[in-house]
Amino acid sequence: MYYDPDKNNHGLPHNPFKSCVIPRPIGWISTISQDGIHNLAPFSQFQNLTFDPPYVMFAANQNTKGMRKDTVINIEKTGEFVYNMVTWELREAMNITASEVPFEIDEFELAGLTKAPSVKVKPARVSESPIHFECIHYQTIRIPGNGLMGSVDVIIGRVVMIHIKDEVIGPDGRLDILRIRPVARLGYYDYTTVDSLFQMVIPGENELLLTGLEGAIKKHNT
Repeated sequence: MYYDPDKNNHGLPHNPFKSCVIPRPIGWISTISQDGIHNLAPFSQFQNLTFDPPYVMFAANQNTKGMRKDTVINIEKTGEFVYNMVTWELREAMNITASEVPFEIDEFELAGLTKAPSVKVKPARVSESPIHFECIHYQTIRIPGNGLMGSVDVIIGRVVMIHIKDEVIGPDGRLDILRIRPVARLGYYDYTTVDSLFQMVIPGENELLLTGLEGAIKKHNT
């Protein structure tokens, strides 16, 4: 089958688009307003962009009233945010923070989560999460869309501090992904977790290419 997304003429009971790009990491983004109100919300359109230096992005559609989300407003006014990894154990708390609540509501308190201080930015980290990125706002790309929620703000941030809990680092010095069990978004109301992994190495002996695949940081001359 095929269909025109402008006509939405797929003939299926549910729109399949989001299930065609899967799994998607969840960007659990914490911010703080200029008045000191903490905010925490998950975004399933999240990804890293590059690694030297590291940048990440997430896309935030409008809320159900057709307004920009609190997360976007906070980032543009303060210039800072934190990414927190969602794990299997944190799935219910993450789902609570997805609720659309008034601006003055602190989602950390709503979900029963603990705030941990950051090092270089003001927004708090989710203490229960094993991995955090402290980020500085780099750019917002505004993409117009249809209806109340169609328009989207693509937020790009530079990662200035990375936190990894010691207990999720294996004896080989690599992240123990199977222990962490990151949660990823599918389509519809569906999620998944990382429960298995396998390795593949690009054929040949192009060391520079393999270094890029691994995401290794080059040594800079000072």
